[in-house]
Amino acid sequence: MTWTILVLILGIALYMFGGMLLKQDTKKPAMGVIWAKKAIKVISIIMVAGSVCRLYVPYYLTSVNPAILQEMVEGMQAQQNAEKNKAIRKFVRESAFEMSEHAPILGNPEAKKTIYVWTAASCGYCRRVHGELDRVLKARDDVKVVMKNFSIHGVMSDGPARAMIAAKMQDAAKAAKFADIVMTKEYRPSENIQDQAKLAAAIEKNLMKFAKEAGLDTDQLKKDMTSEVVEIELANVRDLANRFEITGTPFLIIGEEAFPGAIPADQINAALDK
Repeated sequence: MTWTILVLILGIALYMFGGMLLKQDTKKPAMGVIWAKKAIKVISIIMVAGSVCRLYVPYYLTSVNPAILQEMVEGMQAQQNAEKNKAIRKFVRESAFEMSEHAPILGNPEAKKTIYVWTAASCGYCRRVHGELDRVLKARDDVKVVMKNFSIHGVMSDGPARAMIAAKMQDAAKAAKFADIVMTKEYRPSENIQDQAKLAAAIEKNLMKFAKEAGLDTDQLKKDMTSEVVEIELANVRDLANRFEITGTPFLIIGEEAFPGAIPADQINAALDK
């Protein structure tokens, strides 16, 4: 701001007194002097105009028409989203198998329309969007939901994520039922446990109750939770989150379009029908 004001003052001074800096014959000025005066005038006008613009534009954007800033931000976000969706489209088309291979799948596994959801059982918004997805799946059989279980909240999300992925190693249908139970029932212990190891053990105990309810072999599930397959899927979830710039859950890819945050069933259906 200070430099802008100084340039403005200098520009005004040059415009008013710049010609006095040149030596000239008062009777018959040389052509060089005449052109030099004109050049000084042009430079001074440019300096004044540029300074005024730099001083006025922030005032205009913040005081006269602040809405334009919001429009600019929205336009930039729309452009960024379009570029992200383009990258997602390309990757999903080329890597659909790898994205679904070890992930639990809800709905019709043979459906052509696919929803990928980055989710965490410990996330309240994820549980809400799970309910919206369930509404969609109950109303139509032409879509499947691929759950990318994101272990982002320590033991609160790590155990459920591992258990849901490991469940698919036994049976895909039972894994889907188990995932639904985990996302709709409370698996966290009612007591306040500060020790993380004890908390993880209490969570696993509740998860095994849900697994038994879903018809899974709990002994095998415990072993599979630390298997290489589970590690591969968790790494895939993290890698794709980095690729798609996913910083939180839930995050949905419906068809080939990205939707950060919890969205209602109507919006999900609209995206599926595009």
